[in-house]
Amino acid sequence: MRTLDLTALPRLPETVTRPAYARAALSPGILHIGVGNFHRAHMAVYLDRLFSLGEGLDWAIVGAGLRPADATMRDRLAAQDWLSSVTDLDDGHASTRVTGAMIDFCPVDPREVQDRLCDPAIRILSMTVTEGGYFLDSDGTVMLQDPALQADIATPDTPRTVFGIALAALRRRRATGVTPFTVLSCDNLQGNGDATRRVTLALADAQDPDLGAWVRENVAFPNSMVDCITPRTGADETALADRALGLRDAAPVTCEPFRQWVIEDHFSAGRPPLEKVGVTFVNDVSAHELMKLRLLNASHATLCYAAALRGHRLVHEAMQDAVIADYLRTVALRETIPTLGRLPGVDYAAYLDDVLRRFRNPAIGDTIARLAEDGSDRQPKFILPTIADALARGLEIEGLAVELAIWMRFCADPPFPIADPLGETLTARARDGAEAFLDQTVVFGALGRDERLRHAVSSAADALNHDGLAAVLQAYADGRLSGSRSASPGVTCEDVTG
Repeated sequence: MRTLDLTALPRLPETVTRPAYARAALSPGILHIGVGNFHRAHMAVYLDRLFSLGEGLDWAIVGAGLRPADATMRDRLAAQDWLSSVTDLDDGHASTRVTGAMIDFCPVDPREVQDRLCDPAIRILSMTVTEGGYFLDSDGTVMLQDPALQADIATPDTPRTVFGIALAALRRRRATGVTPFTVLSCDNLQGNGDATRRVTLALADAQDPDLGAWVRENVAFPNSMVDCITPRTGADETALADRALGLRDAAPVTCEPFRQWVIEDHFSAGRPPLEKVGVTFVNDVSAHELMKLRLLNASHATLCYAAALRGHRLVHEAMQDAVIADYLRTVALRETIPTLGRLPGVDYAAYLDDVLRRFRNPAIGDTIARLAEDGSDRQPKFILPTIADALARGLEIEGLAVELAIWMRFCADPPFPIADPLGETLTARARDGAEAFLDQTVVFGALGRDERLRHAVSSAADALNHDGLAAVLQAYADGRLSGSRSASPGVTCEDVTG
């Protein structure tokens, strides 16, 4: 089968959207580290749309990566002139576009990436390095003792981490009088810009306090909120792309049609006019990202372990399970939304309903196993902050305690292998009971010692052992679980005090 490349674009079916611009007209402006499925479904699509308007042509993407898998991706994309197909899947409908926003990909070598970042044309360093790639412990403290960061402190001119490479390039740009680039995180991490800044500055201060002071004064680290459910690409997704294109794409992406990107409008060296293609620029992204993290990401984290224990393999199948769907919606209405501050013009319950509708999309085929990965990292980011806020304000936590008890039961007797660096420890602690599970400070921090939380999780674990999972979920949704209080199904931001 013919492969995707520039010469194939004129032969694509009329149903496929293709770049409405000459690739030769593009010049680089962004270096992106982590060219995975999410990046190609999200940032690359927004920029492709912008370029198709004839706007921002000097903001094309240069790809980069530091892992062996990145070298494989580079080889695949190089063979097809850096083009990639993205297929939006809705229930009963699919639409495919070929994006051309990336025009190069650095060799997978730290020095090559550092050298490219010294090019004055590169004005934004963006990254998707996953939630676990920020060297932060459960309390948000930078883990400077990590061997990778220690190596970058010892040899700052030959760094290996993303943050060390960024600092080495910034040091060289400062020395030559080149304006520093913006560092833009695109990871699902609350305060992702703040986290990036914190790690970068801690490393800079350890290397050279003068460099740290200069970075504080001159480099922007805007927070951003990103959203687009993007499952892994397997044989089915590859075959779907082949059929849509009439040729072979070695790196296709499938995703939902929903995309959202909210960014703080704070950049060191300018930015592309992405507001023309639906990106929202704000002064403070925190309320938007908190809504998304607590109602979308947290709902995924709440759904997955109950679904796994109920024998579901796919997300949309789990959403057809009424006992899970009712619990998922109720815990968000009753316990999560009351922790959110006011966001003018936003109806939190309506946003929640949109989230759950997206979960029901059978075309995505997202797996429960994917959502269940790295619970020791995701639960502290997506579930525990809500519990901490609720405890501090005297709000209800019973349903969230049920979620932790279900995660504990999953860890104690997993229906499939746990994909988590702490997997063995999680299983051992879960089998020792709720208190031993909550004593894991690397996961729960000081929150695990809260007596109200310990009692609630222990009670939920006892109820699961005595009554079974379905009965506990239904009792909570019906308001019959001890401590539960009913909430109006019409909760909105106007009903919530900040």
